[in-house]
This record gives sequence, structure tokens and C-alpha cells, in this order.
Amino acid sequence: MANKHTIVLMQTSQNRATRTFMDYDSISQAMDGICGLYERKLKEINPATRNITYDIADLYNFIDGLADMSALVYDHTIQAFLPYDRQWIKQKVFQHLKKLAH
Repeated sequence: MANKHTIVLMQTSQNRATRTFMDYDSISQAMDGICGLYERKLKEINPATRNITYDIADLYNFIDGLADMSALVYDHTIQAFLPYDRQWIKQKVFQHLKKLAH
């Protein structure tokens, strides 16, 4: 998963003006970025709470609650970006968090 340029495309609401992207040097960094996005949202909702915890189901609900989320991952062998959907992102974020826990 290292050194695979990854662009996360997302739209937070039905309003097309909420479309944005986040650019990362690797899939792992992209998964960190998605977790960070969710953690910032939790802090925004719960400003008085010092330590915020969540489980994978909460993170999945956040991802599913977005109007759209997908990823483009650069494949060096074909010199092109390959598209991946929300389910792939959820699978990768789970694997990423599992690796961090060990």
C-alpha cells in the first residue's frame, strides 16, 4: 500500500458545492486522513469532551452518511489512476486501523 498516490473524492451533502478532494502520497495516509476527518467532526460536535472514542461502526456510519466518497489510486504498472468505491474505502480503513492496533 506504500507509495500509491491516492486522491479521496468526497461530497458531504447533496449540494454539489460541497464536493472536494484530499490528496495523499499513499493509501495508508489517505485512510489516516479519513479517520482524521471523522475525528475533527466528532470534536466539532462534542467540543467539551476531552477524549473522544469511537468504533468502526461509527466510522462506517460517517462514511455512509456522506453524499459520496470514492478514491483514485495511482497504479504505476499502467500509469493511471484506478477508481475505488465507498465499500473499498471502508475495507481499507478497517485494515488500516487493525494494523495500527497491533
